[in-house]
Parts: sequence; C-alpha cells; structure tokens
Amino acid sequence: MFASRFAKRSTALARGFASSARAERKVAVLGAGGGIGQPMSLLLKQDPLVTSLALYDVRGAPGVAADISHVNTKSEVKGYGADDIASALKGAELVIIPAGVPRKPGMTRDDLFNTNASIVRTLAEACAEHCPKAMIGIISNPVNSTVPIFAEVYKKKGVFDPKRLFGVTTLDVVRSSRFLAEIKGLDPKDVKVTVVGGHSGVTIVPLLSQTPQGKDVKGEEYKALVHRIQFGGDEVVKAKDGAGSATLSMGFAGARFANSLLRAMNGESGVVEPTFVESPLYASEGVEWFASNVELGPDGVKNIHPVGALSVEEEELIKACLPDLKKNISKGVSFVNSA
Repeated sequence: MFASRFAKRSTALARGFASSARAERKVAVLGAGGGIGQPMSLLLKQDPLVTSLALYDVRGAPGVAADISHVNTKSEVKGYGADDIASALKGAELVIIPAGVPRKPGMTRDDLFNTNASIVRTLAEACAEHCPKAMIGIISNPVNSTVPIFAEVYKKKGVFDPKRLFGVTTLDVVRSSRFLAEIKGLDPKDVKVTVVGGHSGVTIVPLLSQTPQGKDVKGEEYKALVHRIQFGGDEVVKAKDGAGSATLSMGFAGARFANSLLRAMNGESGVVEPTFVESPLYASEGVEWFASNVELGPDGVKNIHPVGALSVEEEELIKACLPDLKKNISKGVSFVNSA
C-alpha cells in the first residue's frame, strides 16, 4: 500500500515539473542487498525521477537487481557485486548508502560503530574516486558518526562539498507524524512535525510545540510521546526479536528523501526535508553537524532553517542533545584522522 501511495505521489509531482525534470538521473544504492536496501530499491524503481538504478552490495545485489528489474516502470536496473563498485558509481548523481550491520536487541547505535565505521570509510573512498560530485545520502548507523567519517575522507581526498553530503534522518519525522497522529486520531499526512538534532536516542529532538496538533500535548503524555519518537527504533528491534531493526520504514524514509532531493536537483523550488548536515546552528558550541529542516536545491543544501521558537521542554531536550551529539561527531572525526 505505501509503495503505491509513494508511486502516485511521485508521479503527480513529476507531471508538474519543467522540462529539466526529464533529465536522466542515475541513482546508486550501496548496500542494496540488505534489509533497508531491498525495499528502498523497490520504491526507487517506482520513482519516475530515477532513470537508472545501480544496486551494489558485497553479496546479493545482482539477484535483487534481477528481481526488481521486472517491475514494469521505465528505469533500468543493474546489479553489481563486491569487485565492481567502480561501475556502480560511475556516472551516479545520487548515492544512497544503507550499507552496514543492523542493530540487535540490547545494542545501541554506538555498538555498531566499529563495524559500520570501517564500511562507510571504504565506501567514502570509492565515492571520492568514482563520483566525487554526486549527492550522498547516508543511512548507515550511527549516522551522527558515519556522516562525519564520510566528510573527513572527502576532505583528505580534496573533494569535500558540504552542500552535497546528507545524513538521512527522515525516519524520525515519519515516526513523529505517525505517533502524534495516532494520539490525535488524525491522518498522518496532515501532521507534520519538525525534528532536529541527530539520529539516535536523546539527540533526536521533536519540536511538537511548532505543530498545531502537538502544542497541547502535555505532561506524561508528552514525555511518553517524546520517548517513543527518540527510541522508536528500539521498539522495532525488540519486536523483531533478534531478526533485525527498522528496515521497511527506513527504506520508505530513504526513498522519500531521495525523491525530495531529486526533485530539487531538477529545479523544483521550496523542497524542504529534515537532514543531518554541516550546520552553523550550534557550531559555536562545538557541534558542527546538526539536523534541521533544510531547503534543497540543484546543488544540494540551499538554505538551513533555524530551529525557531522552542518551548521550555524543548530547550531542555536541546541541552541534553548537544553533549551526546558532540561526542558522536568527534568519534567519527577521530576514527578517520587517527587511522
């Protein structure tokens, strides 16, 4: 159901584009054989803005590509194995990276660091060599650290452009919309919640006071809602009982972000998505990467929106967010620079 809605939404948007929307766009998915990569690739196959889909993984990507290629939409799909990442990336204008190991019960995103950090560093080196001008969307956890890792590799290679590097935090917004809508008995499409900060635990800060449907949520109900938004991933990990983490919802969120970025690349104005980028908002406090609403444009980041007016509760959430976020970012930077 969500796939068909996504396709209809994308098609409707595409009809309203100028001729620039017909530009050929190659999208590469690194980690396409995994739990996030497969459903996200399926959704990208249905996106009319994607003309070429390159699916890469150390195992399974050619099979996923063969399967998805039978879907009767116009885009071409090719799969690439462990030894052919160069071909997957050549000519890519957008690279989405869900590669890495998933969380298991009892694991935090930081527990994933050592394994996923190495994977992301290797993929960053490949992207720097084969598609240095591509837009990069990173899903691999822990995002608060993997995005800085990617940036540091690019800096060492001399190809870093902060406007083209994004941490995909869209799932936090998707969850916020769904969870608040459940409380209010509303359709989630009518509930839009701004979420700022990072992409793990207390670094996730939903700004409910800025949402008409959320400003009157108070007391214990407010605390429970914020906790569910911040730790929604744990809910899924527990429910899957060791079989994985949030893959389907993250696949949906990743495809939504990719569609928004492609629309902006094609010249559509006013495209705003939450995303973790190099940001001036809290740089004075040593936090150089921060998620907020970002207006996207043909060259990537066009305008970083301020967090706006905060409630007393949200100011406390920001205070709790910043120290953790600073540590996460420093951990990623140190991983590359101490190697």
